[in-house]
Amino acid sequence: MPKPFDVADLYLHQQVTELAGAPGGEAVACTLRSVDRENDTYLSCLWLLPLQGTPRQLTRGPGRDSTPRWSADGRRLAFVSDRSGSAKVHLLQLDGGEAAPCGELPGAVSEIRWMPDGDALVVAAAVPVDPDWRGERAKGREPKQRKVQVEVAWKLPYKSDGMGYMLAREIQLFRLDLATGEHRQLTDGPFDVLAFDVSPDGRRLAYGRTREGRFSHRSDLWISDAAGGNARQFTHDFATVMSPAWSPDGRWVAFSATGDEGDAQTNLYVLELASGQARRLGDPDLQVADPLSVHWAPDSASLLFVRQHRGRHQVVRIGTADGALEEIVAGNRQLGAFAPAGDHFCYVVDHPSQPSEVHACPPDGSGERQLSDFNPWWKERMAILAETWEFQVPDGRGATETIEGWLLRPEGASGPLPLLNDVHGGPASYALLDFDTNVYWQVLCARGWAVLALNAVGSASYGREFCDRLAGHWGEYDMPQHLAAIRQLQEEGVCDERVAIAGKSYGGYLSAWAIGNGAQFRAAVVMAPVGNIETHYGTSDGGYYADPYYMGTKDRFDRKLAKALSPMAHVERATTPTLFMQGANDERCPKCQSEELFVSLMRAGSTPAELVLYPEQDHHFLGEGAPSVREDAARRIIDWVEAHVQHALAPAREEAASSQD
Repeated sequence: MPKPFDVADLYLHQQVTELAGAPGGEAVACTLRSVDRENDTYLSCLWLLPLQGTPRQLTRGPGRDSTPRWSADGRRLAFVSDRSGSAKVHLLQLDGGEAAPCGELPGAVSEIRWMPDGDALVVAAAVPVDPDWRGERAKGREPKQRKVQVEVAWKLPYKSDGMGYMLAREIQLFRLDLATGEHRQLTDGPFDVLAFDVSPDGRRLAYGRTREGRFSHRSDLWISDAAGGNARQFTHDFATVMSPAWSPDGRWVAFSATGDEGDAQTNLYVLELASGQARRLGDPDLQVADPLSVHWAPDSASLLFVRQHRGRHQVVRIGTADGALEEIVAGNRQLGAFAPAGDHFCYVVDHPSQPSEVHACPPDGSGERQLSDFNPWWKERMAILAETWEFQVPDGRGATETIEGWLLRPEGASGPLPLLNDVHGGPASYALLDFDTNVYWQVLCARGWAVLALNAVGSASYGREFCDRLAGHWGEYDMPQHLAAIRQLQEEGVCDERVAIAGKSYGGYLSAWAIGNGAQFRAAVVMAPVGNIETHYGTSDGGYYADPYYMGTKDRFDRKLAKALSPMAHVERATTPTLFMQGANDERCPKCQSEELFVSLMRAGSTPAELVLYPEQDHHFLGEGAPSVREDAARRIIDWVEAHVQHALAPAREEAASSQD
């Protein structure tokens, strides 16, 4: 008899977060993350998954092992591990022996690449700096040791979610000699190197780095010689440049980029070294799901990557000369990590009805087979039916259009069921299907609920017009689409009047907007929201450039519009029982966003409301927070909607209580 899903299943779930194909193509190395329940943290180790044969665990920690990188001869793996307390480079001989640390860098290592000769690595690592230097070069000086620790901000951004204060370190490149463990710094300046690659002949480096000066959130593509000299900037007009990758013939550098500050839609570009010209591959609607998924074909004539398309993921090939696009792997699902392994493709499948595992297929996409079985417990759980549905909804401009959403239900269930309308973040994202973030979906379905994850207007992967249309119309264009989809489900007998809404980040925004602009939901869960766009502009790590873009006024910040579109302007009319949840250390949507909404709702009347703050947790507490936090959050979501969805709707207040004399 199958067991129902339970929140505690998150302790059983193991997730493959990275893949690296072996040079010979016979296997793929992967990073496997699991929960250390006793210590309320995570472990990660490296595994070898042969395309034919039995998986083999390569490392066992302790701590977190990640970033597997193969030597050209396939005999060694370099990786990053914090088993000694900080993230350091380690080497593993594939023919036997234990992994050993290599070198002592100034700070934590974030990325590694092999030099072609196998004698050295290029490493990105943190370098401590004194923020009082304000970007001035100070070779030979060490940061001051002060009795009072201060955080001096002299440029933007000065903080980042999950990292906190940023200006006491820089990320620079180093050459690490494997025989001696000695390192030499290759880049130096008031900037961070975000990603890099080594040319096939080992003579040049391509890297994305942040800009110098007052505003350093933009990044550009730079190329230098292998020693770091003769550095030259090759792009100037992009907002963000990500994950450069040299072609095998050394003629091209591929990279992902966004054009405007705040734009989350990523296109693929190639830079021709001979001319110094960069051009986009494909049309503007061709979106890269993950910049790390971009890989060159061996003949340098095409690129392989994971494309986001209509809320799903596909492995595609695009020609560098003609831009011809070929779909290789598709399906009604999403993909996580991706890597070629010889003439095969390996990828992680994410779908609410099946466990997250590594799959492989030949070049034509046929004959897909599963390589891993890291989550056998899933087979013991009751089946969940996950389908894509189409809905006829208003388009915000006086006409109607068809949109899509994922509908989850217990397999074999007959309606009407209570419904959770789960709103994705972004807004320029789409409903993501990973289990770690959405464990409460499966649990609610096991308890007789339906879950709707809608890709309403503003969602990415449905074309730029559909995504960009929401700018300046948050809540105004997308909320009517959610309500229309719910009405359609009610008319078709899928759900009844027992409807709740939940969401995090932009999903938190729209959930808060909904309760202040109507009484259609019997319960609401508002997580890490944008509650007051005007204050978000100055308190978020990226609000100062993202908010003007999303308000449709990218050259300036329209405070009047920001106020009008803020849930804070309407929350005092709300009568929906609302649970607010927030990481106390959130820098993306700081806790003041939830606090303002909660206090205003509490003072406006007797509407049931609670605020839950999780100390030391950031914006990603729901899917990446401490395991105990994720468990607590999921249980609170389930308990809140189950308790309040049974009660009849209370009519919305006509006027905010605070505005009455």
